[in-house]
Amino acid sequence: MNRNNPTQNVLTPLAWALLVLLGLIWGGSFFFARIAVQHVPPFTLVFLRLSLAALALHLYIAGRMDIYPALKANWKPFLLLGLANNALPHSLLFIGQIHLSAGLASILNATTPIWTVLIANVMTADERLTGRKIAGCLTGLAGTAVLLGPAALAKTDIPFWALLFPIGASISYGFAAVFGRRFRHLPSPVTAAGQLTASSLMILPVSLAVDHPWVLPMPPLSTIGAVLGLALLCTAFGYILFFRIIALAGATNVSIVTLLVPPGAILLGALFLGERLAANAIIGMVLIACGLLILDGRWRQILPVRSGTSA
Repeated sequence: MNRNNPTQNVLTPLAWALLVLLGLIWGGSFFFARIAVQHVPPFTLVFLRLSLAALALHLYIAGRMDIYPALKANWKPFLLLGLANNALPHSLLFIGQIHLSAGLASILNATTPIWTVLIANVMTADERLTGRKIAGCLTGLAGTAVLLGPAALAKTDIPFWALLFPIGASISYGFAAVFGRRFRHLPSPVTAAGQLTASSLMILPVSLAVDHPWVLPMPPLSTIGAVLGLALLCTAFGYILFFRIIALAGATNVSIVTLLVPPGAILLGALFLGERLAANAIIGMVLIACGLLILDGRWRQILPVRSGTSA
C-alpha cells in the first residue's frame, strides 16, 4: 500500500454520498441511545449493541471474504481497533448520555474531525495538518453548535465529567479513524466484523461485573426496538459504510461524518416526528456545508483566487 497516494484521500461523489448516508444513520444513534439508556445500564447496552451487530455481520458474511484467516492474522490490531472505535467511546457516550441530551452529546461528539486532523498529522505521512483542514473543522463545529441552538445547553445541572466523556469518546474515535487505515486491504464487512467481535469480548466481563444484567427487569418494547436499531442499523451497517469511506477517502475525511450527524438527526425528526426546522437549524446547516466545502477544497472552485487581483 502506498501511504502517499493522494487519490486515497479525495472525497469523490461516491464518498460524499456514503458520508451523507452514514450521517443520517448515526444521527439516529443518539436518539436510540437516549431511549435505551433509560432502561439498560451503559456497559450492558454497549455489549448488546456490539454483540448483536457482530452476530449480524457474521451471519451476513457466512464464512465468505476469507474472514476467518483475516481474523486469525489480525486479531491483535482488531483488539486495539475494537477498543478505540467501539468499547471505549461507546461506553463514554452512553454514560454521558445518562445526564446529557442527545443534542448536547452530538455537539461534543462533533469535535471528532478536529482530533482526527491532529492525530493524523502525527501518525500519518499523507494527511498532514493544514490551515484549510483546521478552518473547515472549526466552521463545521460552529455550524453544529448554531444548528442545535441554546436549547441544547439549557440544562445547568450537568456534571462536568459528563461533558468530558463525549470529548474523550471523540478523541478515541479520532485515533480509531487513523488506525483503521491499516485495514484498507480487507473488505469493509470483514473489518467491521473483526472490530465488533473483539470489542464484544472486551466489554462482556465489564458488563457482567458492573451491571449484573441477569437481575435487570425486562425492558419495554420501545427499548428493545432502540437496542436493535443501535445494533443492526447504526452499528453493523454503519461500520460497513465507515470502513468503505476510509478506504475511499482517508481518515480525516471520514471523521467529518460527525458534522453531518446533527443535521441527520434533525432531518429524521422532521420526516418522521413532524418536527419543524427553526431558523438556527437552517443557518447551522449552511455553516456545516461551508465547513465541508473548505475541507473538500472545492470552495476554490466557487470563489476562485487569482493572483494580482483584489476583491
